[in-house]
Amino acid sequence: MDKKELIHKLEDIEWEDFEVKEAKSEIPKNSWQTVSALSNTAGGWIVFGVKKEGKKYDIQGVENPEKIEQNFLTILRGQKFNHKIISRAKKYVFDGKTILAFYIPFAQKKPVYFDSIKNTFIRSGSGDQRLTEQEIDSLFRDSAFGTKDKELTTLSLQDLNKESIQRYRRYLQNIKPEHGYNTLSDEAFLTKLRVLEQKKVTIAGLLVFGTEDAMGKYFPDFRIDYLEIFGTSYGDAENRYEYRMPEYPNLYEYFFAIYERIIKKIDIPFKLKGAFRDENQPQVKAIREALVNLLMHSDYFSPMKPRIRVFTDRIEFLNPGALPKPYEELQKGDISLPRNPLVTKMFRVIDLAENAGYGFDKMFKGWISYYKQEPVVATGIDYFRIEFFYTRKDLENVPENVPENVPENVPENVPENVPENRFEKIKNSVSKNATITIPELAKALQVNEKTIKRDIEKLKQKGLLKRVGPDKGGHWEITKK
Repeated sequence: MDKKELIHKLEDIEWEDFEVKEAKSEIPKNSWQTVSALSNTAGGWIVFGVKKEGKKYDIQGVENPEKIEQNFLTILRGQKFNHKIISRAKKYVFDGKTILAFYIPFAQKKPVYFDSIKNTFIRSGSGDQRLTEQEIDSLFRDSAFGTKDKELTTLSLQDLNKESIQRYRRYLQNIKPEHGYNTLSDEAFLTKLRVLEQKKVTIAGLLVFGTEDAMGKYFPDFRIDYLEIFGTSYGDAENRYEYRMPEYPNLYEYFFAIYERIIKKIDIPFKLKGAFRDENQPQVKAIREALVNLLMHSDYFSPMKPRIRVFTDRIEFLNPGALPKPYEELQKGDISLPRNPLVTKMFRVIDLAENAGYGFDKMFKGWISYYKQEPVVATGIDYFRIEFFYTRKDLENVPENVPENVPENVPENVPENVPENRFEKIKNSVSKNATITIPELAKALQVNEKTIKRDIEKLKQKGLLKRVGPDKGGHWEITKK
C-alpha cells in the first residue's frame, strides 16, 4: 500500500480490509480483535495514528512510532496469539505527523485468536465480529482442509453400495474403454481410487459409494437438499416448494439424480455437432461444474447441508464450508485446493471434475456466453454460494416465441412475457385436463419445463390461473375466461 492508496482508503469508511486506530501514545486494546478478524477473513491493514470521526478521518499521528511499531510486532510474534503472525510495517508522514500501517496476512491455519478461543473474530463490513461456537468449529474444520476425507472409517467393502460401484465402473468403461482400472477386481479398483485403504473405507469412499445404513453411522443426517420453488423467493411462492428431491444413499447417486432434473431448467437451443444434437453447450457445462463443485467441496461435517434451490429466475448452489482462500484470489487462476481431494479424484477419473481449480472460469464464461450476465457469488465464514440468473439482459421484456405477424387485437388480460398463443394453449390444456403436470404441459406446447413454470407463475400473479390442493393430488383452475 503506497501513500496514494492510503489516501484513497481514507476517503471511504467501508473497507473490509482496512481499519484505523488512534494509537497516539499506546497500542489500543481493540487492535487485537482486528488482528484476529483480518487473519480469519482475508487479511488487510491496521493503521495507527488516525482517528475516525463520523464519516471523516483525522490524521493525528503517533507520538513514539519506533516504540509502538516494535511493541506491536513483538506481540504478534509472541504468546498472545495462538499462531505467530508475521506482519509487515510501513511508515507514512503527513504534515510532520507519522502514521504506521501494519499488513496482517490471511491465515492458512485458522482460527486465529488471542488469550482465549472466545476471542475469535472475523471482519463483517468494516467492523469486527465475534464468532459463535459453531462458527469457530467451522474454522477448525477448515484448518484440516484437504485431510478429512482421507480419514479411515471402521467400515469395509461389504458396507459399500454394490449398485453404485457397478454403475460407476460401467460409466468409466463407456467413456474410457482402454483405462487400466477396467480390468481390476472390485477391491483392487476401489483401492486404486482410494475408496479403500488397508481394506478400510475412507471417508471419501463412504461419501461417494456408501449405503444408507453405513452413511448413517458417520453422517446421521446425510443429504443434498434440492428444492424447486415457483417464485423468485419463498415469500412470493404460493407453496414453500413444488418439488423436493428424495434422499439418495451417496454422492454418486445424487449427482445423476440432480443433474437429470436440473438440466431441464436451463435453455438448450437446438444445435448440431456433426450429425448429432449438441447438448453439451457452455451454459450446460457451467451448471454441471457448479453441481460437481458443490459435491466435491462441501463440508459434510457441518450442521449446514449442501443446498440447491431452483427459483423461477435463478439456480442457487450453497456449499457448507468456507473457501480455502479469498474468492478473488481463487478466481485469478487454477489454484487446486479441494476440500475433499479424494472425492475430487473419484469424480475426476470419470471426467466429471477438472484437474485443477474450482472451475470458476468455466462457470462464469459458460453462463455469460448464453445468459449474458455473471453468476453472483457470496462468501461467509462457513459457506460459499453462487447464483445463476436465467434472464438474458439482451432479451429482457421480449416475449418468447412470438411470431413477427402477431395480430394487433391481443386480449388485454394476457400477462406480460406470456405470448397469447401459449396462454391459450395452457388454458385449453388445463380445461381438458385439470390435473395435467408441468412436464406434460411442456411436451404439449413444445417448450422446456422452465418456460412453462415461468408462464404459470405470471398467470398466477395476474389471477388468471390457480392451483387448488397439493402438488400431488391437486388440480388447476382457470380463474378468468
